Amino acid sequence: MKTETHPKYFNCKVFHNGVQVMTVGATVPEMHVEVWSGSHPFFTGKNVLVDSAGRVEKFQKKFGGNYFKKPEPKKVKAGDDDE
Repeated sequence: MKTETHPKYFNCKVFHNGVQVMTVGATVPEMHVEVWSGSHPFFTGKNVLVDSAGRVEKFQKKFGGNYFKKPEPKKVKAGDDDE
């Protein structure tokens, strides 16, 4: 069997908001995550908006922010009747 074909294996410590929440097997010694099962609304049952990176604001800034605006109703001029 060839040596050094596989990466080094660690007991990885997973951190959420600076607190260690679990230990898993991985190729890095530690991970810092924004969302994990203990804080995700699907698992906790709490309705919390998870948007720590401001993705919605970034999208609106990039594309002008008018995608969610309702279109204004068309104004009809007097005398434009087609009947």
